[in-house]
Amino acid sequence: MEKLFAITGGISALLGVVAGAFGAHGLKDRISPEMLEIFETAVRYQMYHAFGLFFVAWAVSRWPDAVPSAAGWSFIAGTVLFSGSLYVLSLAGIRWLGAVTPLGGVAFIVGWILLVYGIYRA
Repeated sequence: MEKLFAITGGISALLGVVAGAFGAHGLKDRISPEMLEIFETAVRYQMYHAFGLFFVAWAVSRWPDAVPSAAGWSFIAGTVLFSGSLYVLSLAGIRWLGAVTPLGGVAFIVGWILLVYGIYRA
């Protein structure tokens, strides 16, 4: 399982760098400053949690338990829901997706709680 989380973290970081470069160089003059800020928030949280997935991979290899693994899945869900909804919102202007974003934020929070709890419990 640790290999899956490490690979997913690497792919997420790679995509975060690509998205960040695209936002900085390709979107600056194409979307409003407000939408660009939303896009940058998506990139930032994707990168934070890509590194979080590397930490989850390490934790799962050190303490093979379902709780750290659940944290990894929560980070993945959070990235898709939080960052994904913000990417679509900023690029396509689909405002109702803003209602999905908090679910991703909750997934991030739950993931960190699970990770800390899983390590504490080990």
